[in-house]
Amino acid sequence: MNITILDTESIGLDLDYTPFEKLGKLTLYPATTPDEVIERLQNTHVVILNKVKLTREILLSAPTLKLICVAATGYDNIDVDTCREKGIALCNVKGYSTESVAQLTLAVVLHLACHLPTYTTYVENGSYTASARPNLLVPTFHELKGKTWGIVGYGGIGQRVCELARAFGCSVLAYKRTPTPEIEITDLATLCEKSDIITLHLPLTKETKEIMSKAMLQRCKPTAIIVNVARGGVIDSKAVAEMILSGRLAGFGSDVYETEPFAQDHPFAEIANLPNVCLTPHVAWAAHESRTRLLSEIQKNISAYIDGDIYNRIV
Repeated sequence: MNITILDTESIGLDLDYTPFEKLGKLTLYPATTPDEVIERLQNTHVVILNKVKLTREILLSAPTLKLICVAATGYDNIDVDTCREKGIALCNVKGYSTESVAQLTLAVVLHLACHLPTYTTYVENGSYTASARPNLLVPTFHELKGKTWGIVGYGGIGQRVCELARAFGCSVLAYKRTPTPEIEITDLATLCEKSDIITLHLPLTKETKEIMSKAMLQRCKPTAIIVNVARGGVIDSKAVAEMILSGRLAGFGSDVYETEPFAQDHPFAEIANLPNVCLTPHVAWAAHESRTRLLSEIQKNISAYIDGDIYNRIV
C-alpha cells in the first residue's frame, strides 16, 4: 500500500512520521501546490493531508486512491460527493485539539484584556525606565471575574472554554441549536448584547457563514472582546476591522481567515499591528501534544481501513 503525505509543513516538521512506514510505503512532501496534486496522487492508495484541496477534478484523476485521511477535524477542503461517487473512504480526526484550542483561546483573551502588548512595550522601548515612576497604569485593565463570557458554538472546545472561563469567575452564556442543562443557552443577538467576551467555536457551514454579521457585531458592547478560533468565514471581517478602527470594539483576536494566509488587501491587514488586536497564523490547534495525538489517530484510521473496520469515517 502506497501512503502519501502531501503537506508535512502544515502538520509539523517536528513530528515523527516513521510509524506510517509500518502500514505501507511512505512518501512525504513538505508542501504541495494545486498543480502538483494530481501527479502526486498517481499510484497512491492512501493520502494524508491538512490544507491541500481535493476537488472533483483531482479525485477523478486519482485512479488508485482508496482512502483520504484529513489531518484535521474539518474536511471542507474535500469534495465529499465525489468521494461517495468513487467509493473513496474519507476519515477525519475529532477531539484531538480541544485542549490546545481552548488554551490559545484563553491566552488571546488574556492578551487583549490585560493590554500586554502596550505594557511590555513600555519596558522594551525604555519608556518605563525614562518615566522615573514605579508603575505605569495606562491603559486601564479589568479583572475577568464577574464578566460575562459568551460562547458561540458549544461543542467539545466550547465546553472546555466554558470550564476555563468559569475558573476565572466569569458567568457564561452559550449559543447552540439544542438546549443543555449545564449552561444558559440564548439566541445570538442576546449573547452579543450581554457578553463582555465572545469566543467563536463553531464549524463553517451554509448556516454559519458570517453568522457574526455586521448587524450582529453592532449589537456587541463597545467594551467587548471578540476572539475567533473557529473558521474565518463565520465572521464579517470587513465589519470587524471597521469597528476596531472606529473604536466601536475594544479588542479582537483571530487565528483563522477566509483565505490562509490572508492577502495584503484583506481588512485585517489594516488592523494587524494595533495593540488591541491579536492575530495568530492558524496555530490554535497545533500544540505539539495535539499534533502527536492527531498522527496517532490517523494511524488508527488507516489500520482500521486495512482491517475492514470503520473508524472516524465520514464516507
